[in-house]
Formats: sequence, structure tokens, C-alpha cells
Amino acid sequence: MTSQNLIIYKFNSLYHILEELNSDLNFEITYVENENLLNEKTKILNNYLIITNKKYSNIQNLFILENLPLNIFKLVEKINIEFLKVKFNSQSKVQIKNYVIDLNSREIQLNNLKLKLTEKEINTITYLSKQDKPVNINQLQEKVWSYQSDIETHTVETHIYRLRKKISNFFNDNKFIVSKKNGYQIK
Repeated sequence: MTSQNLIIYKFNSLYHILEELNSDLNFEITYVENENLLNEKTKILNNYLIITNKKYSNIQNLFILENLPLNIFKLVEKINIEFLKVKFNSQSKVQIKNYVIDLNSREIQLNNLKLKLTEKEINTITYLSKQDKPVNINQLQEKVWSYQSDIETHTVETHIYRLRKKISNFFNDNKFIVSKKNGYQIK
């Protein structure tokens, strides 16, 4: 299991309290006083939560602790809930080419542009992106649509056509899903 890293940022009193309880907690606790050290620390950690008592807009995985005093058991419960949120959010982001796909909100993003997608579109993109070679229609029917391959339908072709057009119109990218003679591919 990956350890949960709790970074206390510019909140010295909380750090000392948690440090005293460290043997009873399942967190690796670190205190950081400046932004440069914080950036260095977050680059090397995967599973982290930053606790502070002020809002910092440019910091990811931030938990602001404002309502004090707080029962220590409630605090640990809140920290655990925040770790679950961080894990949930990190698992929902998938990088495909220069795009980020958010599985939870069903959006594809390139820079600051976000395009809403359907569940089938997300499933199609994620399936194609995991394949090393072009995927034929029958395979897409079976894996994404759960159709039997002996059924004659143009659902997949129509769906891929509309998805490619949608991405092309919004992001001006005609090569996101490429059509090969033996199927479709995202490279």
C-alpha cells in the first residue's frame, strides 16, 4: 500500500500536534514553510494532502483547516476523507496524447478548452487508447457496445464518425482517432 503523505504547510502549531500523535496515525507527516520546498516535495510524492489554515489558489490537493478547535478524531476523519477525494480525483484523470480525459465529468480537455463527451464516447476513446494496433469494428462492437460480432450494424462507424467530427470541430484535430484499413486507432 502506498503511504499517505500529509504535508503541513505554514501551519506550525498543527504540525507539532500531529507529530506528537504520529505513532498512532497512518500518515507520513512533513512540515514545509515555503513554496519552493512544497513544490519539490510534491514532485516526488504520489499520494499527498497539503493541510494549511489559509487558501492558496495555486496549490493542488489542498485541505484548509479553518474551524478550530477541532476534536482530534474528527480531524483524522476529515483528513482520511480528503485523502479519499484526492485518490478518487487522481484516478479519474487519463492522459491521452496531449489531452486529459476526466472520467468523472466526462470531459476531454486540451489546454483550457473542455469538451463534454458521452459515456460511450469516453469508453471508445479509453478503449482505443489502450490498444497498440488498430481496432476493427467487430472488436469495438464486442468490447465497447457489447454487441455480438455477427450482427450487421453501422452503429460503430456512425459513432466514430460523429466523435471524430466533434473533436475535429472543437479542437481542430483531424488526427486524434485515425482510420486505418483494418480499424481505428489513437496513437
